[in-house]
Amino acid sequence: MTVSPGTQESCCNQSTPISADAKPDSKTWNRRYFFSIAILAVLWWVAYSYILPASSWIVFDLFGVSADSHAGASLEFFIYDTVKILLLLTLLIYAIAWLRASMNTERVRDYLVGKRRGLGYFLGASFGAATPFCSCSSIPLFLGFTTARIPIGITMSFLITSPLINEIAVVLLWGLLGWKFTLIYLAVGMGAGILGGFLMDGLKAERWLQPFVIEAMEKSPLAMQHASDTGKAEKLSVRQRHDFAYTEMSSIFKKVWKWVVIGVGIGAALHGFVPDNWFADNLGTGQWWTVPSAVLVGIPLYSNVTGIIPIMESLLLKGLPIGTTLAFCMSSVAASIPEFMMLRQIMTIKLQATFILYLWVVFTLVGWLLNAMQPLIV
Repeated sequence: MTVSPGTQESCCNQSTPISADAKPDSKTWNRRYFFSIAILAVLWWVAYSYILPASSWIVFDLFGVSADSHAGASLEFFIYDTVKILLLLTLLIYAIAWLRASMNTERVRDYLVGKRRGLGYFLGASFGAATPFCSCSSIPLFLGFTTARIPIGITMSFLITSPLINEIAVVLLWGLLGWKFTLIYLAVGMGAGILGGFLMDGLKAERWLQPFVIEAMEKSPLAMQHASDTGKAEKLSVRQRHDFAYTEMSSIFKKVWKWVVIGVGIGAALHGFVPDNWFADNLGTGQWWTVPSAVLVGIPLYSNVTGIIPIMESLLLKGLPIGTTLAFCMSSVAASIPEFMMLRQIMTIKLQATFILYLWVVFTLVGWLLNAMQPLIV
């Protein structure tokens, strides 16, 4: 049967291409669609740009909470990060799903496997370094790459590196701590991402993803394309791509939004109430056990790389060894309780435990090495 231009049926359930009779109406629908997308993109950008000032106004002006209080810092952080992550989740999942239905992702996947897998780890880590996301904000892209069937090792390279490095962090590190420390930080961040990708592929970690993610991975864009009478694959229409992207975005959003709220709430409490001096007072002795302890303490905390750099400088000035400082700060940036709660909806406990163990081992080894090399660095 021929699908009418006014059908609301999802592209995944259609069995025939849109008929030639539908072309005029399709063109009209396409113009309205792209006009609507342009308007929504502007509104999204305005909303994203004003999250921070709006959060400050709500907490400090509307609610009257003191800007110097722990409660004020926690509440502002909660509103800002929750809205930011939900906006990113909506946009990125829709955009990546739209691209999945528009391009041959199998070719991209095939390019990144086999002999080019090493290049894939480097590209995944490099793209992570180029994106200004915290550990939680990088999850929507990680999920989008995974459902697009990009190999798990490459997506894990991105997930590890993305919160650790960005251009603002490089500038701040260079200005506050010098070029030696900056190069060390970049090398550790990129190395952790590339090595983590290699390890996850070696373990075949994709088998430890949640069932709905594996199911989404198996929905190949090629399988959703329609066969014409000649047997050749025909590209999906704009409307069909939208139907697929909207359905996927809605399904994933419904599964994870509440965990975003809960996770960021816990992170906000830690952000506002954990004192910085505690770490220097308790982990500044330089003994061997302080490095793995610093990593264990840092992993549950929630911070972004821009916010952690001044803390890094403060800890170094208070006498915390360079390796212990780097291990603590990188662990608090690369992972967090909010991230684990959100990733729990994507990963099984085996994959999460492997991820946490890997970060703990890598940052501990790096911390020990840098403590031993401290006389050569400073």
